Amino acid sequence: MSANSVDWLRSSYSVGMNNCVETALLGPDRLGVRDSKNTAGPVLLFTPSTWVSFLDGIKGDGPGSGTYRSTGTGS
Repeated sequence: MSANSVDWLRSSYSVGMNNCVETALLGPDRLGVRDSKNTAGPVLLFTPSTWVSFLDGIKGDGPGSGTYRSTGTGS
């Protein structure tokens, strides 16, 4: 699945300022993350478990303590 053929989601906290990241489901076990200011730029790819570990690290909960919550269809 191409990164250009999916719907990218942006946090409601970004309030249209283009200073956020966007995420999209790029397959059953792949999540894409990109810079909202550079949508044609590179896309970071995560599996569900690595995404959860990444978020846990940011939140300070430690790797592996979270649960993956799918956004469903990616739209």
